Amino acid sequence: MKINEVSKLTGLPISTLRFYERKNLIPDSFVKRDVNNYRVYSEEIVDFLNDVKTLLSVDFSIEELSLLVNQQLNLSYEVKKKIVEQKIIEIEEIEKQLRKSKKFLTATLEGKANFRTKC
Repeated sequence: MKINEVSKLTGLPISTLRFYERKNLIPDSFVKRDVNNYRVYSEEIVDFLNDVKTLLSVDFSIEELSLLVNQQLNLSYEVKKKIVEQKIIEIEEIEKQLRKSKKFLTATLEGKANFRTKC
């Protein structure tokens, strides 16, 4: 499929897809060239890019993603595993803070918090 179809199916702008390619976030296995040298993407790229969007939504940086998917870097499974484990720790810390914030807001609504403005 052509880049405009990938864009429509993933909701990602064409410029973002090209940026991902420049950053080596799209493995070569998903992209071929036709006789006119146009990019032709495999069907599997849609699921892959949806996974990339998920990883970005949990604060993976472009650099971290590149480390995970760039096959030219030849990083070991253990190195990649550590990157993912560190991100899980960061997410758990965010979840902890969100639970604390939710508890405070609930207490505020119930008039039980030491907060200057009553709701």
